[in-house]
Amino acid sequence: MLLPKRVKYRRVQRGRMTGKATRGNFVSNGEYGLQATEPAWVTSNQIEAARVAMTRYIKRGGQVWIKIFPDKPITKKPAETRMGSGKGSPEFWVAVVKPGRVMFEIAGVPEETAREAMRLASHKLPLKTKFVAREEGVKETGGEV
Repeated sequence: MLLPKRVKYRRVQRGRMTGKATRGNFVSNGEYGLQATEPAWVTSNQIEAARVAMTRYIKRGGQVWIKIFPDKPITKKPAETRMGSGKGSPEFWVAVVKPGRVMFEIAGVPEETAREAMRLASHKLPLKTKFVAREEGVKETGGEV
């Protein structure tokens, strides 16, 4: 499971998931990607499950990149606890994903294999996604030509 080594604050506010992704919204490392079409919190368990589903399907062929990282702690208060007495303790970690964000990338496999691997991975995620291919004319550094 992914989680940060250390954080500045142990508990954070919930925040809002408005707007579209301005960073990480195109395929930069691989040939094909899985792009979010709606906002969501993706937990570290869901990211790991999607990664396992993809790598199992491609059978050690090709390479997989995970482009999101769960750096937001989500707190929960114990069941049947009265109101007050402060914020709960951190229970799990999530990555805030906005529409347009490319979450996973894959390279070194045919398009049909990549498409099926991404489809299996998308079933593990709590949001709608679409399969995207690398645009020609994008340099390795990530800028437009």
